[in-house]
Formats: sequence, C-alpha cells, structure tokens
Amino acid sequence: MSVTGGDILIGIDAGTSVIKSVAFSLAGAQLAVASVPNSYTTRPDGAAVQDMAQTWRDCAQTLRMLAGKLPGLAGRVAAISVTGQGDGTWLVGAENSPVTEAWLWLDGRAHDEVTRLRADPADPARFAATGSGLNACQMGTQLAHMQRHHPDWLAQTEVALHCKDWLYLNLTGIRATDPSEVGFTFGNFRHRAYDESVVEALGLSAQRHILPPVLDGVTTSHPLTEAAARDSGLLAGTPVCLGYVDVVCTAMGAGIYTPGALAGCTIVGSTGMHMRATAIADVTLNEARTGYVMILPVPGLVAQIQSNMAATLNIDWLLKLAAEMMAEFGHEVSQADLVGRIDGWLSASKPGQILYHPYISEAGERGPFVDGSARAGFAGLASAHRFGDLVRAVIEGLGYSAHDCYRAMSPIPAEIRLTGGAARSRGLRDIMAAAIGAPVRSSGREEAGAAGAAMIAACAIGVYDDMDACLRDWVEPQLGPAETPRPELQARYAHLFPAYLALREAAPPVWRRLASNPLERLE
Repeated sequence: MSVTGGDILIGIDAGTSVIKSVAFSLAGAQLAVASVPNSYTTRPDGAAVQDMAQTWRDCAQTLRMLAGKLPGLAGRVAAISVTGQGDGTWLVGAENSPVTEAWLWLDGRAHDEVTRLRADPADPARFAATGSGLNACQMGTQLAHMQRHHPDWLAQTEVALHCKDWLYLNLTGIRATDPSEVGFTFGNFRHRAYDESVVEALGLSAQRHILPPVLDGVTTSHPLTEAAARDSGLLAGTPVCLGYVDVVCTAMGAGIYTPGALAGCTIVGSTGMHMRATAIADVTLNEARTGYVMILPVPGLVAQIQSNMAATLNIDWLLKLAAEMMAEFGHEVSQADLVGRIDGWLSASKPGQILYHPYISEAGERGPFVDGSARAGFAGLASAHRFGDLVRAVIEGLGYSAHDCYRAMSPIPAEIRLTGGAARSRGLRDIMAAAIGAPVRSSGREEAGAAGAAMIAACAIGVYDDMDACLRDWVEPQLGPAETPRPELQARYAHLFPAYLALREAAPPVWRRLASNPLERLE
C-alpha cells in the first residue's frame, strides 16, 4: 500500500505525437488512459519546434480528462511521475517563461555542428565518457548551434530543459533533469553526473550555468504546486516524481531488464529503438562513435542503444501510397484497413527476394551510422514482384536494420523483448526474430512508457522496496512466450545480411549526390 494512502499512480508520457496520462493500480494494472494529440511545426530550414506553454496546457488537460474517467481521482492519487520525448532543447528564462519555441529531437538545424564537433580531436574522449554519438537531435549540438546563430536566446536563458523536465517544472516549480538525460548528453554514464570535460568538448563551458541540477525520481519527489493543482484538477501536495527519458521508461515497462535477466528491447514505433541492458563494466563502444548509453533506474545497469530514425514510418509510407492510388480510382480505404492486411501479404510472399534499406526519414539515419543524407531504397526488384513482396521487403528491412544496430553493440542479446503497436503482428515478430537471430517476446503492456514512469514513482513513495520487486509485479506477467527464430528463415536472412550491409556501405556517395541535386535550386 502507498505510504501516502492513495491507491492510484499516474504516469504522464509526453511523446512526439501524443501526450498521455495513464492511471495504474499500485500493483501495475492499467485503469484508464487520457490523451490529446501533440502538435509541432516543421519548416524548410529543418526546424521542428513546439509551443512550450501549449504543451503544459495539453498535459494538464489529460489529467483533467483522466479525472472524468475515474471518480474521486484527485483524492486517490498516491503519486505522479512524468516522462517524455528525449533530446531537444527547451529554453526557460525569467519567471519560468519560455525563451523561444522548444527545439525537438526531429530538428535538423544542428547538422553542421555535428560534422564540426565529430571532427574535433576532443570528440573521442567525449564519446568515451558519454557512450553516445553526436547527432542533430541532442541538446549539446543544438546549444552549440544556438551559440553561433542565436546568442540572444542564450543570453535570456536561465535553464535549458528537456520535455519532461519542462512539465516537471510546471508541476512542481523545480528546475531539474534526470540521470539518463544527463549521462548521454553532458555527463559520464559511469557516475550518473555531469562531466566538465564533455561540456568543454561541446564548446559550451560558457553555458554551463544553464544546465540544471540532476534529480533521481526513484528516490526523490516534490509536491504538486497550488497552481498546477488548479490546472490539473488534482490535489496540491501530491508527490510528483521526475521520470527518466521516455526511451528508458518504455524499455523498463517492456522488460529490457527483469530480475536475473539482462535482455534486449526493440521498440517498433515511428522510430526504431534497439537496446540491450548491460552492466556498466560490460559496455562495448563502437569505433564509429554512434549510438547511446543511457542510465537505467537500477543500480549498476545501463542500456546500450542504437536508434533508427524511422521504423513504422516506412510501413506508413508504403501503405499511404497504396491508399492514394486506390483513392484515385474511387476506392477509399483507411490506414487501419491496410494495416489489417499486413499479415496476409506476409503469408503470401516469399522471404528474402528484395532488399530494402529503411531510411525513409528526411533527417537521414543515426544508427548504427550517422548520415543526414541517407535515404531508403529497394534492390532486387523484378517484374514478377507484387505489392505484398514490397510489404515483406520493407518489414525485412526493419529486421536487417535491427540486426545492424545490435551487431554494433555486440553481443546480440539472448532474448529480445518487443513493444510498440507493430509488434502485435505475428508476421512481423517472425521476421524480427529471424533477422536479429534471437528469440523474441512481446510485451502485453499497452502503455509501456507511462508504466515505466509510474514504476519510478512506486519506488519513490515506498510501494516497493526496490525496482526488482516492482518489475516482478508490473513487467514479468505482461511478457508473452518466447518465439524462437525459424531455422530456415534465420539462415536465409543470415545469407542476405552481408548484401544488405554492402549496399548500405556503398550508398553514401549516391545519397550525397541526390541531396545536392542542382535542379532543386532552380525551383
């Protein structure tokens, strides 16, 4: 039972597309979900920005909506915890007001800084400390860009936060960030704190004062303020915990680690996150200086991560093409209708006929290599191939890219836990297991990110003595049976993976030539 007397924990998950508040029982049963669409703006210069004040209003709205689904919610809440989209830069000035729009992880304006900083002699030591490669998503490179191009913003800034940190500030009045976000951006994953040599390597020593204190939500909470209580409909004084970054919370909720088992976890969402839980002493850093190392809310453990910019976005693109073509001939079909056909297309097609590189994002790729000009492509098409073969090739491409990412982290985990809506597809799970070369188990947890955040709150307020005890109730019962790779399918994909890799390694000159198409300058 909660030490505060309440019987409900709320996990807030402020994602890129949706902001959710999810209510859980103290034992981990999901009780209700309230969500509103998130909104952000993109511009031709690569900007991807979000209204910070609106983000707080949307978050507060989900809490009020949740109260409408659970009678007496305000008096029943034992604690709240908040997680959200990682990377990005949310600048806060006087009186906790936004300095400018939030820069999201999708923002590509810092690509030139990535190139410059990766070439700096200090970058290998920076990478050794953080375990994380530079890309345009990160606060470090974004601040470096702002320092060159928008110094007036930084002059007004009192603290630089991430999405969940901004919401925590609005909930509690406390300016802070968590160990996971610090460790991979400005710190050292071995000691869960800032590393001044990393800040210096990024050229940000003059901005060190705007980096917030580190707060571990597993052990610390702050009370909900009177102002936040009015906005949210909850009770002032309710304990609020700062969760870890959404990737970590989702991984914990999906089972990247369960007591006695260090596993892998793949999130098959808009992006593809491929992670393996490991002891700090066993971290393997690659020579290409890519990927992330993120601190887990378990002593001595971290997640090694390689992240594809696009996963299900590749499937969405292909299905959208089909829907648009059918609409031109007067046959309207929904995305849901086409998604429902995927397993049928997979069953009717032969494996390993076409290679597809799933780099459909306009931002290029970040794992296990960094190239802003990377683009998707098919190889091996023949006149006999049909639409179902393309669907299979796209999903096989997701499997190859996952193997590519796990290969860079070495060794491939003994078991992979899958989460994300696409993981409900039996055919997709079959392909992922064979392409990665490891058994997979899908998590039945619908809201893994919010659950991971709520688990942090459960430990902070004393519902559980430690995270291991919480995982036994919240995570282990949600894991499905292990699905082992089919030997013949695994052999086929193992045979083709070197060809997938050879094409990927040969493609950069082609990508760069396409990116510099002079015809674009004539438009």
